Amino acid sequence: MTEKNTVRFQAEIVNGKCPTCSEYTMLVGITREFYRCLTCGGDLQQHINGKISYLPVVNPPKGTKPYVKEWPR
Repeated sequence: MTEKNTVRFQAEIVNGKCPTCSEYTMLVGITREFYRCLTCGGDLQQHINGKISYLPVVNPPKGTKPYVKEWPR
């Protein structure tokens, strides 16, 4: 008798508006915090602060330093 190696995945699928492509689409849960848009393939991070919002994940290129402008006063 041969033994099978099985791996089970359970992905969460939610409906939402992707801020990258501005479409109402299905978002597939990669982890509990990160989702991927099925329309454009953009990676989103879920933020919960009174309402659930999905924001694009931005990673700076290697060898660069993130820079944020100061707010005008």
